[in-house]
Parts: sequence; structure tokens; C-alpha cells
Amino acid sequence: MPAWLVFGLTAIALGVAFVVWRGSTRLKRAEFIRTYTLPRGLYDKLRKTRPELEVKDCALIARGLRHFFLAYLNSGRKFVAMPSQVADDMWHEFILYTREYDRFCRRAFGGFFHHSPAAVLGAAVQSNDGLKRAWWHACKEENINPLNATRLPLLFALDSKLNIANGFYYELDCKRVPTRGTQRTYCAGNFSGSPGSGCGGGSSSNFDFSLGDAGGSSGCGGGGCGGGGD
Repeated sequence: MPAWLVFGLTAIALGVAFVVWRGSTRLKRAEFIRTYTLPRGLYDKLRKTRPELEVKDCALIARGLRHFFLAYLNSGRKFVAMPSQVADDMWHEFILYTREYDRFCRRAFGGFFHHSPAAVLGAAVQSNDGLKRAWWHACKEENINPLNATRLPLLFALDSKLNIANGFYYELDCKRVPTRGTQRTYCAGNFSGSPGSGCGGGSSSNFDFSLGDAGGSSGCGGGGCGGGGD
């Protein structure tokens, strides 16, 4: 067998082995995220910030936060924007458990998952792309068709479901987005590039996350803070 053919076959075999290893590693990390036990006292810390929350609410928020972490992992550790204010609050509290959070990140992602405040996220296109990634993978996690969603994934429904003050609210039907008011409400239908069609593709330039936004310029274009992109 010619040397060049041996070299080529070896390279292909190594490439296949690497892809299989990477896929297996990602699945193990995803399972770790889904089953990870958050630090003791984390719910109490969050409830001091938001005393209206019950323990069962915190458990739901923790599930949404896991979905956000899974979105980061499954996006290949690209930048993802946080679409829930209350999940972002829990993320903040989790980070304060510095040793636990560092260990979690190493097991879950292979490195530290940095939190970027809204003020330093940069251009709106980055935030919009981050929201698209978060929504796409949040839909996938709940077996929702990303191109034709009939309901909001949990991560995007949390703030509305729990009636979070200064939260981020989303509507699948753009016609239901209020044009006035004090609550930040966004058209989730724009994630597919056409109103009411759920989350999915489309270019960043076609997105108008400020549609119906009554909250001014605060936040990250329809999401809270974000992270990743390392």
C-alpha cells in the first residue's frame, strides 16, 4: 500500500476517533449539568433578593438555568445571551460560591464560564446571535421544533410565569406584544425571521428585539446578561 494512502487512512481514522471522543465528552458533560446538585443555601440566597419566590419556584428557575448552561455547552461554547432575569439572578448567586462554581465549570465545560454584564456585551448583533443560540438549544432541550414553536421553552417563559418584576417577557405572536407599558415584552416570533413562527434561523439583521419593548435600553436586546464566546 502506498505511503500516501496509509497516511490518508490514518488521518481519517484519527479524525473519526476525535469526533466520536468529542461527542462522547459532550454527552457526559450534558448529563453532569442535568444532574448536578446546586450548592446548599443557593435558594435561600436568591429568596433574600426576591422574597416573593417560593422554594418550588427556585427549583423551576434552577431547571431553566441548567437549560442555559446546556445551551452554552451545545453551542460549542459560543456566546449565549441570558433571556431570563430571574435565572440570571440565580446565576449571579451561584458564581459567589466561587470554588463550587469553578469546579462545576471545569466538569461541565472544560473551562470557566465567564459572566458578562449587559454594559460590556458590545454590539447588538452579538447579543441577538446569543439569544438565537439560547433559544435554539432551549427549544431542542424540550423537544420543541425550533423552526415552528407552539410554546415558549422554559428559559424564555420563566419571568412571565413567575411574574418577575423587571423581567424579560416574550410572546410567540408578535401581534400580542404590547406597544405601551412598563414591562419589557419582546416578540419571540422574530427568532425565525417571520412573526409567530417560533425560534430558529434568519439573519441577525432581520431581528427586532425591541418591538414592543417598554423597558427602554436596559438589558441585552431582549435578554439579560450573557457569557461564553471563549
